[in-house]
Amino acid sequence: MRIGCTSNPQNRLVRFPSNGVWFGVELRAAYCGRVRLVIAYCQVDYVGRLTAHLPLAKRLLLVKADGSVSIHADDRAYKPLNWMSPPCTLTEKENFWLVVNKAGEELRITIDEIEHDSMHELGHDPGLVKDGVEAHLQILLAEHVETLGSGYRLVRREFPTAIGPVDLMCRDAEGASVAVEVKRRGDIDGVEQLTRYLELLNRDPLLAPVSGVFAAQQIKPQARTLASDRGIRCLTLDYDTLRGLDSGELKLF
Repeated sequence: MRIGCTSNPQNRLVRFPSNGVWFGVELRAAYCGRVRLVIAYCQVDYVGRLTAHLPLAKRLLLVKADGSVSIHADDRAYKPLNWMSPPCTLTEKENFWLVVNKAGEELRITIDEIEHDSMHELGHDPGLVKDGVEAHLQILLAEHVETLGSGYRLVRREFPTAIGPVDLMCRDAEGASVAVEVKRRGDIDGVEQLTRYLELLNRDPLLAPVSGVFAAQQIKPQARTLASDRGIRCLTLDYDTLRGLDSGELKLF
């Protein structure tokens, strides 16, 4: 059945096709660049390489045009309680959503009551604009990836994920994946951002295990402590050294 868009003046979801199944690219076509917001009392069960259960409570269910589905609470705004990254299949029946990814992992959402259900078009997003020094640091570190360690090689700058691009994706001397977040000033928010990337990347069997490096000109003590606790390595960058203006070595911590 062909899936298209339809006008919806009340901003309510028009459910189609009639079998209630949305597949990968078709899901994106059906949503036509819109984001669906559902506030509902629900319980959530994740079944895959691990299992997780969220008991019945009021939550925000977010379905993006890229096909991703995520569940949010009113706290921990920095990440969803659980999610499924695209490509995935959303099967919606009365009071029950089943989201399945290409690996066969399942996100089972049992809905007790819906308080709100709407769709919104956000339009074009220009993305995060880094300041000049921070953007240049990323370019320089990509050009001198050996700064990260002997045998490191760059896979890609701005490595895409469902929640935003990772500054640098690299491989270490043993061929293991390493995600690098580059900041001018490293604080707790930057560590949290890299943590979110690592949680998502480590779900991909083609990349896992993925370790992290938090690189910045200055790293606050609290950020360094949090990074260490989460197994993330910190790297202090010297801007002039990366530009070839100083022969001093970068310090690894």
